Order: sequence, then C-alpha cells, then structure tokens
Amino acid sequence: MDATPIHDIFVIGGGINGCGTARDAAGRGYSVFLAEMNDLASGTSSFSTKLIHGGLRYLEYYEFRLVRESLMEREVLWKSAPHIIWPMRFVLPYAKGLRPAWLIRLGLFLYDHIGGRKLLPPTKTLDMRKDPAGKPLKPLFTRAFEYSDGWVNDARLVVLNARDAADRGAVIRTRTKVVSARREGELWTVQIEDLRTGKKEDVKARMIVNAAGPWIDHVLAATVGLNDSHNVRLVQGSHIVVPKKFDDPRAYFFQNKDGRIIFAIPYEDDFTLIGTTDRDYDGDPHLAEISDGEITYLCETASEYFAKPVLPEDIVWTYSGVRPLYDDGATKAQEATRDYVLKSDGGDGRAPMVNIFGGKITTYRRLAEHMLEKIEGFLGAKGKSWTAKAVLPGGDFFDAGFEAQVKKLKASYGFLELAHARRLTRLYGTRATTLLGLAKSVADLGRNFGSDLYEAEVRYLVDHEWAVTAEDVLWRRTKRGLKLNREEAAALEEYMNGLKHGMQNAAAE
Repeated sequence: MDATPIHDIFVIGGGINGCGTARDAAGRGYSVFLAEMNDLASGTSSFSTKLIHGGLRYLEYYEFRLVRESLMEREVLWKSAPHIIWPMRFVLPYAKGLRPAWLIRLGLFLYDHIGGRKLLPPTKTLDMRKDPAGKPLKPLFTRAFEYSDGWVNDARLVVLNARDAADRGAVIRTRTKVVSARREGELWTVQIEDLRTGKKEDVKARMIVNAAGPWIDHVLAATVGLNDSHNVRLVQGSHIVVPKKFDDPRAYFFQNKDGRIIFAIPYEDDFTLIGTTDRDYDGDPHLAEISDGEITYLCETASEYFAKPVLPEDIVWTYSGVRPLYDDGATKAQEATRDYVLKSDGGDGRAPMVNIFGGKITTYRRLAEHMLEKIEGFLGAKGKSWTAKAVLPGGDFFDAGFEAQVKKLKASYGFLELAHARRLTRLYGTRATTLLGLAKSVADLGRNFGSDLYEAEVRYLVDHEWAVTAEDVLWRRTKRGLKLNREEAAALEEYMNGLKHGMQNAAAE
C-alpha cells in the first residue's frame, strides 16, 4: 500500500507569485508543497526596480484595470510589511518636447483618484528653482510634478511570503528541481531532485500551480510534455547602481526621447539605483546580463537630467532580470502588457494545472487571490480570503511606526549602533529580536564577516530563511554585497560551505 502523502497543491517556482500563492493557500488550510530549483527570488523577483507602484506609464497603454488594482494594493502591502515596504515620493521633471504638461497632469489626476488612496499624500507641482529636488539636476528643468508610490525590498518580500507559508504548514524546498510531472487520473506524480545531494523522490498532488516565471514554457514542454507551449515574451530589464547622486529621500522619474522612462532611486543609504531597460530576450534567463548598449542607454538618459553626468566607470554593481510577460503581440517590448493571465488545464477527471503568465510584484497578492478562486473551482473551498489584513513576518508594528520600532530594538540591545539597529529592523522587523536572541554585546553576535554582518545574522538566515550560499546572504537577503570586499565575501562562502557540510553529515547520521 502506497503511504506517500497526497498534497492538495504542488507549486513550481519560488518567486513572488509562487510564494504568494503558497502562503494564501496554506493560510486557507490547503496542504502545499513548493519546489524551487535555485534560491528563493533568484530569478525575476529579485531583479525588479523595487517599486510598489501603480505604473503611471501603463495608463498610456490603457491598462486601467491593472493600474487601478496596483494602486489599491500599495497601502494594503505597506500595512502588511512596513519593515520592507514604505512610501516614497517621486519627482517627475517636466521636459519640453516630450509628454505635454496637460497629459502628465491628467495621468497624475487619475493616479490620485482611481486607486482608493487614503494614507499616501497627493500629487503636487514643484518649482525646481526653489525646491531641493532641483539641486542635482540641470537648471533647464524648472518645473516638476511630485507624486506618491512605494518602495519594496523585493527579494525579502518573496522570502517573507515563503516563511509565512511554511509557518502555516507549507513545505518549502529550495535547490529542488522538478524533473517530471505526469498525470495519473485525478492526481499528479511529480518527480523532484535535490540538486545538492542528487536524491530523487516522488511527490503526489491533486493539482499543480506552475509559477516558474521565465521558465514556464520550458516546464510545460520539458516537464509536463506539452511541446507546443509558446505563451510568454521574455523581456530583459537591466539596472545600474552608482554612488549616491543626491541626498534627497525622493526618487526621480525621468522621461527619454524614445518614449521610455527610467527611475533614479535612493538605494541602500549610500547609492543610487538607475533603471530599467526594456528589450526582448532570447536565451537562458539565468545567463541574462547587462549589455554595453544598456549601460550606455542608462548613463546617457540619466545624464540628460543630472547636472553631474553618470559615467560607466561610476557603476559599482549591475543586475539584469528577465520578465515573463504574457505574449499579447505588442510590437515593442515596453508596450507588452504587464498584466497577469491565469490559464487552466485539466479537470473533469484529469489532474488540473494552472499556469501563471506575466504579473508584477505590486499585484502578487491579488494574483494569489485570483489563483485561489481557480483552486477552489478544482478542489473545493476551504477557508476565506485573508491576506488583505494580515501582516508578513516581522511586520506587526505598523501603528507604532518604523522609527519607533528602531528605538525599541536599540533600547533592548544597547550595544547596537543606530545604523545597525535600523538595518536589522528594515530587514527583519520585530523578528530582529529572534535573530539577536540573548546577545548582551557585539561579541555575542559571533564572527564579523565585514561591515555589520555577523555570524548571528548569517545563522538566522540559514536556519529560518533557506540561505545556502554567500550569494543568498549578500545579494538577496541583505544586500551587504555592496559593502563587503572580495576577500570578505570569499570568507563568508567558506563559512557557508562549512555549514552545508555539517548539516549534510548530521542528516547522514
């Protein structure tokens, strides 16, 4: 007799849509198994422009439903995770010869009024000759519009959704590849492989949610055997990070003569993030990297606005991600829809599967709710929708405010430098106390790997957040990669390898 447990839902992909769906489903009482072939958020979800936004430019393509849903989500998400999501004001300089002022005003009027804005301040007009926002820019920009959107630590948003899903009973497996998936009547048998040990096993589930992002067509063709799958348009977006260009906490929205836009955003205290590009991509999404043409484009566009030009030699880091947009036949990459599409296959005696095409970080929670409607149609309803008023791990301090939470942590751990306390609160919220535990001094945090990254934090990330490599820690969980030098990063990698071998030996025993 086969004693293999049967899960309700098998989720392929540990990006924002996969983890968001796993969290919502687990919270309603479904049994969930999620497999990610690499690290959580190692694909598209950690390569975004880090914005919770309505998508002002999407109004030009008449994406009113998407914009309205996105605008409504801004404050919902802010309340759910005030440690990793916060409001940001954006300055849009008026440039003669580009979009007319009346069109910008109309777009911002819609932006202010169609999304249920309650807490975020409204749009206003700036005199750039007097406002501090004008100082870093060329003097020819005398007028600008300022509006509200939000900032998000995208990789942490994914991890916190996975953490909450696991806390609610979901099985989360990283470094686990889906080798094959075959229907056996009303069930799926999914073969998975642990890429660290080579061990293979079968997992049974009543349905599959395919949230593989840029690899979704590959999963359908190579894993499930649907060889005619051509549903996504892969679009590469690249960003550059340079030393801080301005001290203002506001971000900039720059128009370019080709009709595209880029953002210049305060980043990790000491840097400015500039992006994104939009170009069609053909190849392995894991191999995407910024091109010389994209570097030139971002530097030249930003230099049209900044008084001091942005030069390629200023760049301290770049990242490129591939967005799996639903292929709607648009001529240009920047015109392809950012909306999401859920397509079902199976049912009526055949094990069902629902595929996720497209989507953006801002609407991940609503996408998950729509996915749960599909799941209920196949498996029957269990619980009610719940995520709109729920907080993510560490986010239970919204009413108190972020700065009050920093002071509280600093008061509890007096040995912390204020900047360190603020960083830990930004990443972990109220769970920073779990990380710090009973520490009474800096020495109690263990080995220092560089900057303010200590062994206690690394161990927390390994034990609670599925971190396996130095890259997981430095570039997805913390962004301390911007602060550590090559030797320090190598020392962390050696330490992480030691932890992996120790855990493998313990498992073997």
